[in-house]
Amino acid sequence: MVLLLDHRGEPLVLQVKEARPSVLMPHLPAAGFETADVPHEGRRVVMGQKRMQVVSDNLLGWATVEGRPFQVRQFRNRKGSVDPAALAADEVDDYARMTGALLARAHAHSVDPRLVAGYCGKSEELDEAVAGFAVVYADRTEADHADLVAAVRSGRIAAELGV
Repeated sequence: MVLLLDHRGEPLVLQVKEARPSVLMPHLPAAGFETADVPHEGRRVVMGQKRMQVVSDNLLGWATVEGRPFQVRQFRNRKGSVDPAALAADEVDDYARMTGALLARAHAHSVDPRLVAGYCGKSEELDEAVAGFAVVYADRTEADHADLVAAVRSGRIAAELGV
C-alpha cells in the first residue's frame, strides 16, 4: 500500500502488487498454444484486467521497481460481495445466473465482436454444440454432487452438513 498526499493533505492510496508470471504459461505449448515473450508481467496483468472490466480504474497501470514488475491500482474496495454459503437454497440459482451473466459480459469485452460473429457463423451448429455441452456438464455436475453426498453420508469424507 502506498499513501500519497496532495498539497491540501488529501489522501490517495495505491495498491502495488508484484506481478508474477502466469502459472498457465508453461502448460500452453502442450495444449497447442504458442507462447509469446512477455516483456513486463505487470503490463500483461493490467491489459488483461482492462480487457475484462467494463469500467476500469483510471489509475490502473504498471511499474518496474528495482527490476521487478508490479501492477498498480487505486485502492478502494467499495465492491459488494456475496457469501454463497449464506444464501438460502432458492437464492443459489439466482446467484449462479447473475455471476454467469457478469462473467459472460466480462468475456464479451475481451475480443473483437466481429471475430466472434465470424467464428460463430450463421447456422445453429455452435448454439447446438454449446447447449449439448451444457447439458452433459450439468449431468456430470449432478453425478459428482451425488457421489460427494454419498461419500459424506458413508463417512468416507468428513463434512459439516446444513451449513
